[in-house]
Amino acid sequence: MSYIIWNGKRSTEIDGLIICELPPITKPKMKTSITKINGRDGDIIEEQGYESYTKTISIGLARNYDIDKVMKYFTGTGELILSNEPDKVYNSTIFDKIDYQKLINFKKATVKFYTQPFKYLKDENEIVVNCSVENNKVINNVGLEIAKPIIKLEGSGTVELSINNINILKYTFPDGESEVIIDSLKEEAYLNSEYKNRNMNGVFPILDPGNNTITWTGNLTKIKIQPKSRWL
Repeated sequence: MSYIIWNGKRSTEIDGLIICELPPITKPKMKTSITKINGRDGDIIEEQGYESYTKTISIGLARNYDIDKVMKYFTGTGELILSNEPDKVYNSTIFDKIDYQKLINFKKATVKFYTQPFKYLKDENEIVVNCSVENNKVINNVGLEIAKPIIKLEGSGTVELSINNINILKYTFPDGESEVIIDSLKEEAYLNSEYKNRNMNGVFPILDPGNNTITWTGNLTKIKIQPKSRWL
């Protein structure tokens, strides 16, 4: 039986809700800029990243349904897991109209999830490095695409981070602070709600598919890494 998990809640927990059909597994479309030049063969095609797209799920009703609970379930923004890809997580939003009158009358309707292009590994473990014990760490990006990790640094003074022997970034902890989050997904450095980009030089880390070796210099006491392995 097909099911989804939307924002941590499984569809089978909603009385009377049936997932009739799941969307196919598809690869998102590449955004491109195409330039045509007279007198030149072919076109200049510039790749500009992948588009978000819509995943459409067919739903139905069984006996003892509660339409208010169904309506409440299909709202908002969050994480979507599909039973045909139970180890992957999509970041999605529901904002299109859902015809609940049709669902009540004919016991069938569709829900459209506006989905970001990359899917991530479900329940990926955070990696914690004790820098007083280790001087490097191998991080495995199990996905097939370049990953943009979220890294929390704990330390003091000025520290430097390298990946695969390439110096990536330098960060200087302000006086009185000993933590910072380097978020490659958002391309922001922050602590709580305060941005710290001005204290960072370099680029945000990325992880190639497979093993990546992280090394560091300076007074780091701990590193916490969410690899954010991903696929298209």
